[in-house]
Amino acid sequence: MDNQTVVKRESKNKIKVDFERTPLLQRLRAKYISLFFLQQVIWVIFRLVLLVGVSYVILFPFFAQITGSFMSPEDFLDTMVNMVPRNPTTDQYRAIIIENRYWEAMRNTAILSGLVAIAQMMVCTIVGYGFSKFKFKGSKLFFILVIFTLMVPHQTLQFSMFMRFRYFDIFDIGPFPGIIAFVQQNILGVTRAQDLSINMINTYWPLVLLSISGLAFKNGLYILIMRQFFKGVPDELEEAAYVDGAGVFKTFFTIIIPTAIPMMVTVFLFAFTWQWTDDFYTQLFTTETGPHLMPRIVQIPRSLTQSQAAIQASTMYQSAIRNTSGLLIIAPLILVYLVGQRFLIQGIERSGVTG
Repeated sequence: MDNQTVVKRESKNKIKVDFERTPLLQRLRAKYISLFFLQQVIWVIFRLVLLVGVSYVILFPFFAQITGSFMSPEDFLDTMVNMVPRNPTTDQYRAIIIENRYWEAMRNTAILSGLVAIAQMMVCTIVGYGFSKFKFKGSKLFFILVIFTLMVPHQTLQFSMFMRFRYFDIFDIGPFPGIIAFVQQNILGVTRAQDLSINMINTYWPLVLLSISGLAFKNGLYILIMRQFFKGVPDELEEAAYVDGAGVFKTFFTIIIPTAIPMMVTVFLFAFTWQWTDDFYTQLFTTETGPHLMPRIVQIPRSLTQSQAAIQASTMYQSAIRNTSGLLIIAPLILVYLVGQRFLIQGIERSGVTG
């Protein structure tokens, strides 16, 4: 320890001892009646007011939906009732759970979201690793096309996607469609391609196949996230594995995958959440006779529209019922987030994707 450090420490100790020996009133005046302390107080108050204001703007709609879900039709007609219900009831929850078949919708949506999320997580991990670590001809062009999928409105492709899966023809593939058509007409006795098509509407297969092929909802974003993560993985890890005799696949599964688990869980949570709340593809590939999924429960149960008060407060009351359905939809997602919160935060920190 040099002499300069010793002198500084002795000076600080001397100043501290002198300050403690001064009268209490002088110490309080020196500590709290100063421009620096005033600036600190103003800054703390400003941050507190800002945080309270932002929190109010963000959380107020949720509080309004939660309190509205316990209101009866009479509360919506009472002008004295604002946020706190005067006649609290759970009829909205009971009707939605029973009449709209909430548990069935949750089971079907959990199965579909789980399949889609697992497929997207695996495919996007492999594709993102390929874009980040392997240089091949046209790699930049292919990655630009991946990013381009994020900018294409899904509405422009809905008719073609619907027709493709409505008349999914497994024989309409390969480099010789003419030969396949000849076999269909002369050997199988089929005159129209639709006769051999498979109707995949009202099944899970359209979304599963889109996820496996890397063309599903937000797959471009997941590939970008995984690519940014793998670019931050040191190349020395792979080089050391190659020196030890490991191949590409063994290195990927034994070295790369364990380091990417937090990021993979993040992609899984994103994919699961977006599929859980998706209504575009759900309504495109399923009808009323298909699987009962979460978006189908956002409808007005008949038992809640029978009373005279419900008829009079129809607009506000029906809006509250739909809000209650939304609360029931996002409730399982809150549990999923609480379970995977640690992995989600780690994945976002390591991905390098911000904004």
